Amino acid sequence: MGIFEKLMKLDRRWVFLFLIVVCVVAYVVDYDVPINAEPEVRSIYNFIDSLAPGEIVFVAIDYDPNNLAELHPMTYALVEHCWRKNLKVIFSALSQNGPGMADQAIRDITDSLAVDQVYNGVTYKGREIVNGVDYCFLGFKPYYALVILAMGQDFRLYFPTDYYGTPLDSLPMMQGVINYDQVACVIDLSGGNITDAWISYGQGNFNFPLALGLTGVMTAQYYPFLGSGQVFGIMGGLLGAAQYEALADNPGRAKDGMRVQLPAHLVIIFFIIIAAINIFFRTSWSHYHF
Repeated sequence: MGIFEKLMKLDRRWVFLFLIVVCVVAYVVDYDVPINAEPEVRSIYNFIDSLAPGEIVFVAIDYDPNNLAELHPMTYALVEHCWRKNLKVIFSALSQNGPGMADQAIRDITDSLAVDQVYNGVTYKGREIVNGVDYCFLGFKPYYALVILAMGQDFRLYFPTDYYGTPLDSLPMMQGVINYDQVACVIDLSGGNITDAWISYGQGNFNFPLALGLTGVMTAQYYPFLGSGQVFGIMGGLLGAAQYEALADNPGRAKDGMRVQLPAHLVIIFFIIIAAINIFFRTSWSHYHF
C-alpha cells in the first residue's frame, strides 16, 4: 500500500486533531502575516478618510452571532476610523440578533477612543464618544426591506426613538437629519440576504453611496455590483477586515485571526492535493491495466 492510499484511509479524526494543533500553535506563536489591501477595500478606507469632520456615515450591522468572527472586526476597524476622523455615525441592526452585538461593539470602541493613539503617524487625542452627539443607534425593526424603504423618506417613520428609548428629535446630531440625503454613505456589514435589500430597495431607489462588508462565502456574488458602480467598495471576510485594519494602522481581531487562518488553509489545501494526487494515480493505473 502506497503512502497516498495510507493517507486516504487515515481516520478523519486524526486530520481534525492535526488541524486543531496547527491552529493552536499558530495562535500561540507570534509572527506577522503580510497584508496587502485590495482596491475594493482601499476604496472604502479612502472614502471614509476623505470625509470632513462632522459628516455622517450610516453603518448597518446586519449580522448574527454566527458571523461575528468575520464581521465584528470590520465593525471595530471601520467605526474607530470614523470616530478618529471626528465623523458621526448612525447605526442600525436589521438582523434580529444583531442589536446586542452592535451595542457591545459601540461600548468597546468608545472605550478605545478614550486613550491617545497614533495611527499612520498621526496622533489622535483620546476623547469621550457621546451618544446623541457622536452617534445614534436606531436599533432593530422587523421586515428589513420595508424599513430600508421607509428610512429613505424619514428615519423617524420606523425609529421615532433610538435603541435606548430617547426620541430622535432630542438628539443633537439628528437635528436636520431626515433620511439618506444627509448621510455621506451607507456601509452594510451583512452575513445574509439583507445586503440584497440594501442594493435593490436602498441604493437602487435613493442612489446613496453604498459599500459592503460580507462573509467570505458571500463576497464573489457581489462583485458584479462593484463593477456596475452600485457598490463602491467591498470587504470580504476576515481577510477584508484585516486589510482595513492594515490601512487604518489599527491591528486587531482580524490580523490575529489571519495568523490562525493562513496555516489552517494551508493544511486544508495540503490534504486536498493529496486526495487529488491519489485519485489521479488510481484512475491512471486502472486505465493502464484496462
